[in-house]
Amino acid sequence: MTAISGNYPVPVQVNGFTCKNCTDVDYAEKHIDPAHPKSGPYDVNAATDPSRESGPDAVKSASAASTGTQLDLTV
Repeated sequence: MTAISGNYPVPVQVNGFTCKNCTDVDYAEKHIDPAHPKSGPYDVNAATDPSRESGPDAVKSASAASTGTQLDLTV
């Protein structure tokens, strides 16, 4: 008996996005980046999407951006 996998054996391209499964394809068909679905279609909410930031302080800086508060993150 073989296991059923939710991922495709080879990623597919939809609207320029790499898709690994049918959920990714659904997002890509709506012009939503499957890697960053909270960014919305055409990345309209990319500035407020915390998954677009990198590093350990990403949550702090995303929170500061949403409240308008500037954080000093010097170490």
